[in-house]
Amino acid sequence: MIVPGSSSQQLAAALAAETGRALATPTYDRFPDGEGLAAVPDFDADEAVIVAATDSDEAWVELLQLQDAVREAGATDVTTVVPYMGYARQDDSFGDGEPVSARAMAKAISTGTDRVRLVNPHESTVADFFDVPVEAVDAAGVLADPLPADLDDPLFLAPDEGATDVAAAVRDAYGAGETDYFEKHRDRETGAVAVSPSDASVADRDVVVVDDIIATGSTMSESVAVLTDRGAARVLTACVHPVLAANAVTKLRAAGVDRILGSDTVERGCSVVSVAPALADALD
Repeated sequence: MIVPGSSSQQLAAALAAETGRALATPTYDRFPDGEGLAAVPDFDADEAVIVAATDSDEAWVELLQLQDAVREAGATDVTTVVPYMGYARQDDSFGDGEPVSARAMAKAISTGTDRVRLVNPHESTVADFFDVPVEAVDAAGVLADPLPADLDDPLFLAPDEGATDVAAAVRDAYGAGETDYFEKHRDRETGAVAVSPSDASVADRDVVVVDDIIATGSTMSESVAVLTDRGAARVLTACVHPVLAANAVTKLRAAGVDRILGSDTVERGCSVVSVAPALADALD
């Protein structure tokens, strides 16, 4: 059975439909003292596929409870799908006494599952932190599906060199256009980010700024503003993980974004395409 976390109900339903597996209906309750309780009263299967984005600390606890709940209900085989893995960017200790948070979370997940499926983890090295087999699923290509068919001489632009592969995957799936990337420089003292335009010509072209994740939208909005100043015809943003924390959407719109496109790894209003087909292949 497919078992959804409360943050991944749409994706879990899509994955159940894609694979023909039954969809469990967990309950998510909260006690007066604030503690949560995730249960699976209708679970009746030997195999469980838990689908749970860990986009909050509460979601992390809920995932661990669901893993234990399906075992308690009789599951002998558990696959944990983490479509968006929170803390994945904390893949190192960046200061004295700081934890490697991604490692801590990975080891916690490993205690309750037989295998893990991740979707475009921000740092691929996080897969090494798990104590069970892990497969990272590349679902970036699905972002081409909702793009307008009439993009004019499109440029698929990554906000930094590290996201070039994601931009190329979307370009390849779309079937036309070029790829390039911005260079950014972060002030280690203030944290301020300066974005340097790429050499690609953007005037009168449609530009799709592609990244694996949009969190606060600060760097992305700076990139978009540069493109607008340089005369881009339309600027769209596409990301696998539309976290879009705080006022990220407002910042992007104010910078001149025509449309924000995301997948359902994090379920937001811009989640217009599903990674379920890619995950279904990884479950076979």
